[in-house]
Amino acid sequence: MFDLIVKSVNLPDGRTGMNLAVKDGRIAAVEEKTIDAEAVDIIDAAGHLVCPPFVDSHFHMDATLSYGLPRVNESGTLLEGIALWGELKPTLTVEAIRKRAEKLCQWAIARGTLAIRSHVDVCEERLLAVQALLEVRETFKPYIDLQLVAFPQDGVLRSPGAMENLRRALDMGVDVVGGIPHFERTMDQGAESIRLLCELAAERGLMVDMHCDESDDPWSRHIETLTFQTQRLGLQGRVTGSHLTSMHSMDNYYVSKLLPLMAEARMHAVANPLINITLQGRHDTYPKRRGMTRVKELLEAGVNVAFGHDCVMDPWYSFGSHDMLEVAHMGLHVAQMTGTKQIRQMFDAVTANGAKAMGLDGYGLEPGCRADMVVLQAKDVHEAIRLRPARLYVIRNGKLIASTPPVVSWLEMGNEITAVDFLQ
Repeated sequence: MFDLIVKSVNLPDGRTGMNLAVKDGRIAAVEEKTIDAEAVDIIDAAGHLVCPPFVDSHFHMDATLSYGLPRVNESGTLLEGIALWGELKPTLTVEAIRKRAEKLCQWAIARGTLAIRSHVDVCEERLLAVQALLEVRETFKPYIDLQLVAFPQDGVLRSPGAMENLRRALDMGVDVVGGIPHFERTMDQGAESIRLLCELAAERGLMVDMHCDESDDPWSRHIETLTFQTQRLGLQGRVTGSHLTSMHSMDNYYVSKLLPLMAEARMHAVANPLINITLQGRHDTYPKRRGMTRVKELLEAGVNVAFGHDCVMDPWYSFGSHDMLEVAHMGLHVAQMTGTKQIRQMFDAVTANGAKAMGLDGYGLEPGCRADMVVLQAKDVHEAIRLRPARLYVIRNGKLIASTPPVVSWLEMGNEITAVDFLQ
């Protein structure tokens, strides 16, 4: 007997009319024909799309839902957001951070996002945010894979005591080494911070995820240094460059050299479409740069590209409900990825590619994978990104943890009542 059978599903790779069986928290069978067996629970997906959980590869859970504290970012710029966060930090408490993060996790589960990599600021002596998010990670462990990055928001060399704080955060159980080289005082110090942080990661056997070149400056080229240190220290496949927005402004000749180096080092790249398109290009009049990194070219070069939500209602971004399909929708438009294959790549950017960047084990919808999945009110990937539809069922380890009724509008036109769900 199976624990769960999900009948009549469409899969992201284009297969239709499939059936999934779950046993002991794992996918036991994926069959085109009906699975003729009993199960404790049966879900009829009725031809809707079933996908593995959404993955948010880059987020700031310590700042989330703090919009308006202590004031609103009126300029909408990255630097005012950083300044606002600096004003807020002295007033933070473990309880306040934890409560906001717990609410965000609830939103994530309802949206079918069951894996999040969150950067946590360590440039605060008390490390309150680290303590709070370690507690949240433990509380939500049955439901969300929460991976924490030790992030020196004010620069690991620029901020006094930041390196020691970062080491303490890792000792407390934070998972990944972070950095922000473009925010150090000089380009040389930025490069030095990369060396020191990558050596620390190599020493401890940890992954690296750095905010890198989140700038419109085409000469902000720390990703080249990060790629070099990845190769030098044997960190291939374990290092992520996040944002990489300066790449949008770099000349094509330099990028033609950079992309093969990144692919050779098996670098991961994370773009944050909602935030990159909002914060970048603020100094431009017209023409105005989009600011997001070269998603299409990175993918064509063989670099794994994932997307993050980055912010939800915090000093940098006053919108969002932690819907990764909204992120994919924006990314598709900004990167002009509208071909059939490209649409699937945008869906992968908020699912499989994020899982690869985070190093998640057992992710997917094949036999042996963890039985984590989402049933969407859509028939295929194209429709899912177009509609950002209801998550009809969210399943973790083969158990239902969230559900939403189908969203339908009823039109009353004369004597006729018509149901509208926007499906083609």
